[in-house]
Amino acid sequence: MTKYVYDFTEGDKDQKDLLGGKGANLAEMTKLGLPVPPGFTITTEACRTYLREGKEPEELSVQVTKAIRQVEEVMGKNLGDPEDPLLMSVRSGAKFSMPGMMETVLNIGLNDESVVGLATQSGDDRFAWDSYRRLLQMFGKTVLGIEGEPFADALHALQDEKGYAGDPDMTTDDLKRLVAEFKEIIKKDTGKDFPQDPRTQLDLAIEAVFNSWNTERAIIYRRREHIPNDIGTAVNVQTMVFGNMGEGSGTGVCFTRDPSTGHSGVYGDYLENAQGEDVVAGIRNTLPLSALGELDKKSYDELLGIMDRLETHYRDLCDIEFTVQRGKLWMLQTRVGKRTAAAAFRIADQLVDERLITRDEAVTRVTGDQLTALLFPQFDKDADKIEISRGMPASPGAAVGEIVMDNETAVARTKAGAKVILVRRETNPDDLQGMVVAEGILTARGGKTSHAAVVARGMGRCCVVGADDLVIDEVAGTMDVKSTGKQYKVGDVIAIDGASGEVFEGEVPVTDSPVTAYLTKGLDAGLAAATDDDAKELVHAVDRILTHADEVRRMNVRANADSPEDAKAARDFGAEGIGLCRTEHMFLGDRRKLVEEMILAKDDAAQKAALEKLLPHQREDFVGIFDAMDGLPVTVRLIDPPLHEFLPDLTQLSVDLAVKEAKGEEITDEERELLTAVRQNHEQNPMLGLRGVRLGLKIPGLIRLQVRAISEAAARLIKDGKDPKPEIMVPLIGSVREMQIVRDMAVEVLKEVEEETGVKLDIPIGNMIELPRAAISADTIAGESDFFSFGTNDLTQTAWGFSRDDVEGAFFNDYFDYGIFGVSPFESIDLGGVGPLVDIAVARGRKTNPEIKLGVCGEHGGDPQSIHFFEKVGLNYVSCSPFRVPIARLEAGRAAVENETTYITQFVPTE
Repeated sequence: MTKYVYDFTEGDKDQKDLLGGKGANLAEMTKLGLPVPPGFTITTEACRTYLREGKEPEELSVQVTKAIRQVEEVMGKNLGDPEDPLLMSVRSGAKFSMPGMMETVLNIGLNDESVVGLATQSGDDRFAWDSYRRLLQMFGKTVLGIEGEPFADALHALQDEKGYAGDPDMTTDDLKRLVAEFKEIIKKDTGKDFPQDPRTQLDLAIEAVFNSWNTERAIIYRRREHIPNDIGTAVNVQTMVFGNMGEGSGTGVCFTRDPSTGHSGVYGDYLENAQGEDVVAGIRNTLPLSALGELDKKSYDELLGIMDRLETHYRDLCDIEFTVQRGKLWMLQTRVGKRTAAAAFRIADQLVDERLITRDEAVTRVTGDQLTALLFPQFDKDADKIEISRGMPASPGAAVGEIVMDNETAVARTKAGAKVILVRRETNPDDLQGMVVAEGILTARGGKTSHAAVVARGMGRCCVVGADDLVIDEVAGTMDVKSTGKQYKVGDVIAIDGASGEVFEGEVPVTDSPVTAYLTKGLDAGLAAATDDDAKELVHAVDRILTHADEVRRMNVRANADSPEDAKAARDFGAEGIGLCRTEHMFLGDRRKLVEEMILAKDDAAQKAALEKLLPHQREDFVGIFDAMDGLPVTVRLIDPPLHEFLPDLTQLSVDLAVKEAKGEEITDEERELLTAVRQNHEQNPMLGLRGVRLGLKIPGLIRLQVRAISEAAARLIKDGKDPKPEIMVPLIGSVREMQIVRDMAVEVLKEVEEETGVKLDIPIGNMIELPRAAISADTIAGESDFFSFGTNDLTQTAWGFSRDDVEGAFFNDYFDYGIFGVSPFESIDLGGVGPLVDIAVARGRKTNPEIKLGVCGEHGGDPQSIHFFEKVGLNYVSCSPFRVPIARLEAGRAAVENETTYITQFVPTE
């Protein structure tokens, strides 16, 4: 028989998977001998069985009966006994804290008879009837699913009628009246009387906890926090202790350190004559925890001792709930407490100084997400704000500026001294200029891996995408809000919060981050930017932890950077090279005309002439990038996008020429040839068509052009006494023969440049692994490659058969709802499908070429969860957006210290 029920005396804090966080910690406190009211935990396995089969496992009821009787024996009273009732509470408790998943149900076991017995035993009629009305209200809302308003309306109507200031003013007769009204509300809504049988109450409450796992708010929270859908929740059933028994009773919540700042001290709230839910419900003003010392010094001193003991035992900030019942202290819950990002770094650093944890452990106590939160400027939380809309937070930060909708206006207004927000339905590579000068980017379409999101993160720009309440008309220069009917125009000032997705009207003050100053300019600059001692303490804490992460990490961290400016930013953030330098932007702008010349060339000579015009431009680009990264490796990806991206849009060009023809205007031979070329190169599915290495083999001059530009730039810098370290990377390789052909061409060009310049060049030639076939055949490809770099964006697209630009907005929300995945596979690597492809390619590549260097250059290279996977499979480096380099440095250190995968599996098992 599967064991579904564990008494608090049976478990410990390491059994969170089975007992949930709350149950495991209740068991741990019991094990420590702390005053914990007796009880038991129903396991997460019972919940999973219930959700899978649609009913509780048959043996659960038997095990619950046994557990109840054990508690009854300890307490010397029986559940719901009419003379002296044992009462119980029921709480949910998954492995991960899920605020708001299901509210607690207190006082189970009370009914029309036992309320009289409770009044007799306690000597307090008011307390007994107050407890009964609380049960009815909680049970009605949480277990029976009745809206809370009828209960609240009845309560407030009575208080208004009597002129009461709050709950404590109500008399016994008032509470009896409420009990009668609440029972009528339950009968009216459900068609049934409130269950008087205590065991029925308990069984229904347990089932309600199981059902709460799949409520809308629980699903939304799990999706947001990347919590798996299949782990289920435990149920904690605990003997009631009462903080609402009048003088000498109360309830509270405390922390062993300040969760906002991390500072040591006495932090918490206490509420006299109240049950636990009153503290968090905000229905009454609480007292500071220190007030308990004046009201009940004995309980206060005991609590402080327990707080110290728990923090020492858990070696971390603890969040504690407690109740005082007529001078007796009871511990209801503890857990490692949630904290702000700043508090996380301060606490980890302090615990090292206090000799409670090691430096290695300090690195594991903070996360890349927390470091991210410290990097961006933030809106003043106390400032007044008018919210316009809300989208998807794509790149954190706070940005204020005028609305602009095109590059020219963005540049012109910036040169005039204005700050601008680039507002578009969606962005594309042509918007790069506007994105560079903008304070932030706002789009009505797109997801977290859309063009706007990826580029914004790479530049450290604040970005909000997918604000679908906005109707953006770029031609008219207007932004309409569907929900309010308000309209904003180019030039109007708005503010966007890239951490929350909020869009505000007008100016909103922002504050800078001293941590960003530290990371980009050094410790002294960070301390100088700190406005108070707290901020200085934070900068020191970040410095000490990140420095140790750099010392212990095995993987190097590079950046994805395409320009000298990006390269410098990456180096400032601590990048150890460039893992991906995209070259396609080098063919846009003024150079697009040269690409058209190349495509329209009537013979090889004309094509060669067009390519030669591009050569000096590319060479100068590489000179700037190699110089900015002097002494560090720069992996240059040869041209990757399909050819059509460098040509006019087929539909638009056709329309333009048709309009000219209709007006009787002359259409030049060049325009007709261009239309013919665009038609010839048009593809139904271009991302799986003529792109990457295929385009290079179709137009070999492109490969020769880029290799020559790279090698000539390197040769010039070497002559200047610099130490450039370029690496040539071939995209979209699927066959070893493709790699052989390109490698032969590249080697030939390198030899030519060596002979022309007299400079010896040692430039590795490798390829991206971004197709499943490349991963499977990595053993053959490795024989022709000096390195592999996993392009996990395209590898995810081709493994799933997804078009990233199309699927996120089309059906990803449905996939989240169905539990097909809990986080976008473009955001965090798919461990069930794409991860194994990486693992296979690593093993097969190293089998053929043990010295092959392995890295990753997809966006996953900056994702904290994915980095732990890359550490496990043994990559040499990760590469990510410049702004994410510090996060990757920290996570690579965490992964090395933990030496195991700590990521959460995003995909629900189907077998």
